[in-house]
Amino acid sequence: MAKPSGHRPDLSTLSPREELRSANNEAELGIGSPGPLGRLLVRGEAGHDIVSELYPRTSEPVIDKPGRSAFNYTDFELLLKNKSVNNLIIAGVTTDVCVSSTIRDASDRGYDCLLIDDGCASSDPPQTKHTCDTVKSEGGIFGAVTSLQYIMSLIKHEFDDG
Repeated sequence: MAKPSGHRPDLSTLSPREELRSANNEAELGIGSPGPLGRLLVRGEAGHDIVSELYPRTSEPVIDKPGRSAFNYTDFELLLKNKSVNNLIIAGVTTDVCVSSTIRDASDRGYDCLLIDDGCASSDPPQTKHTCDTVKSEGGIFGAVTSLQYIMSLIKHEFDDG
């Protein structure tokens, strides 16, 4: 399931606090500001689209989240429950914000989570390591962490033996 982050074009999903916070940076560009690929974090803009290599099949649901966690203000959990999914493999950006929020929410809701460390990125690279360390701290309080190469080797092994 792909899950781009985006707000409605009229920005009705953007709280005044988040509007102010998002523009609190050196460039003073926030959610809804014009950018090279359209308005930032707005549904329907080119910069909100999914990269072609990861574009979902027609039958795959797309979770369009207006905030940090994939669970908040979406039907993500409903879709997981309808398919009896209990285990999540999580990757994405930004590791220290959206990925962390999603994995914490998933853990709190009883899902077993596996974070792909080299499938995540942050605007501040050390934050990715810190987030991965937090996930696996205290015996895996929020889940486990592994590499994409390891996951791919398991999949290859499964198909070779299958």
